[in-house]
Amino acid sequence: MQLTDIRSRICSDAALFRDASHIDGQWVSGKGDRRIAVTNPADGTLLARVAALSASQARGAVDAAQAAFAGWSGLLPQERAQVLRRWYALMIAHREDLARLMVLEQGKPLSEARGEIDYAAAFLEFYAEEARRPNIEGVTSHLPDAEVELWREPVGVAALVTPWNFPSAMLTRKAGAALAAGCTVVAHPSAETPLSALALAELAQRAGLPPGVFNVVTGEAPEIVGAWTVDARVRALSFTGSTQVGKLLYRQSADTVKRLVLELGGHAPFLVFADADLDRAVAEAVKAKFATTGQDCLGANRFLIERPLYEAFCARFTAAVEKLTLGPGMEDRDLGPLMNEAAVAKQEEHVADALARGATLLAGGSRDPQGPLFYRPTVLAGVPQEARIMSEETFGPVAALAPFDTEDEAISRANATEYGLIAYLHTADPRRIYRASRALGFGMVAVNRTKVTGAPIPFGGMKQSGLGREGARLGMEAFTEVKYLCRDWS
Repeated sequence: MQLTDIRSRICSDAALFRDASHIDGQWVSGKGDRRIAVTNPADGTLLARVAALSASQARGAVDAAQAAFAGWSGLLPQERAQVLRRWYALMIAHREDLARLMVLEQGKPLSEARGEIDYAAAFLEFYAEEARRPNIEGVTSHLPDAEVELWREPVGVAALVTPWNFPSAMLTRKAGAALAAGCTVVAHPSAETPLSALALAELAQRAGLPPGVFNVVTGEAPEIVGAWTVDARVRALSFTGSTQVGKLLYRQSADTVKRLVLELGGHAPFLVFADADLDRAVAEAVKAKFATTGQDCLGANRFLIERPLYEAFCARFTAAVEKLTLGPGMEDRDLGPLMNEAAVAKQEEHVADALARGATLLAGGSRDPQGPLFYRPTVLAGVPQEARIMSEETFGPVAALAPFDTEDEAISRANATEYGLIAYLHTADPRRIYRASRALGFGMVAVNRTKVTGAPIPFGGMKQSGLGREGARLGMEAFTEVKYLCRDWS
């Protein structure tokens, strides 16, 4: 099937289906027609061969962003806000096309993809408002005959590196903040899911973002991002992905002393105390584990249940998991395929290791006949602390359950990780909520619920889960500098 046929089959607006990078307002292919295959994880079919740009072309994107910086940063904040609001409106208008495109390249269920488009667009709407309010607190002069002012200014060119699990939302969360602050952007989407980012570039152009302000460069990450980390003109770098890669970018960016925002791995504990509402805890546990087929840094990995409630929780949770449906994202089942073979292999390794160490398999535990990247939702009970799944992020549909006896034990086991993104806590005791929330070493704590994210909240973690915050007004800080002016009036 020709590319034009594929475009019309996937998107009602065929121009949203792009296979070239977007630099300085132009659609750019790789030198020598270098390409990267983009496939549907549900069935392996080829969706596109997207341009794989070179390091020199990645530097060319920085050239364009640097040249556009003065014009974009020089606009009135309300003028930048108007462009962001138009981009938001276009995302909402093309919600269905964007969602379908995401399903086919990423695999998540269609309803989840639609939800991600709403979530992604919300960042543009939010930062359109924040663009008007970049001010910081004034300072009373400490010197006679002197007037003191503080200005917040954009840092310059910002590099954004986004993952495959949320290909639209992670881009708008970063780009909305950077553009609102007055920065220009060079963005690199995951080679596995570039089509969503390229569709957003098309809409950004329609919204009126000037050439060079928002550039999307596709290709191999080491080549593209490596060129940016050593480029002193790139003043900020925001990355979402694995802790291993985040550490590498941290080292590579040291020589140019970049502003960094790193949203890295998670290993979320899900604590259920005996006084919790059991039905609610089970329902929220299913959400916390199996959203995005478990491929979410917020996904609960370790379920620690107080012993008086443990058996009942295991039974009800297993029953709920066994009702989950699995299938291609366009069929809008509860779970879709995993992203690649390495992801499936990790599920198999963690399950085999836990069983070898004495855990009990209550549900799932194998691939599904629908395809090589489908893995059945899995429940393991009695998982010992030394099992790999209790110390490593699984990033898939495998839940590890274990009992605990005291609050101190639960907190200690929850904190026994180098990750610190989010913790989930279920209890009816307001005093325990306060104690445990204070004691848990995580950047976010969800109490008696799962969904906590959104444009107005500062998203981020502690320890090796990253640096900085995204979303909220705090999300603009990495993209701005504070300038101090002291004027003599004598």
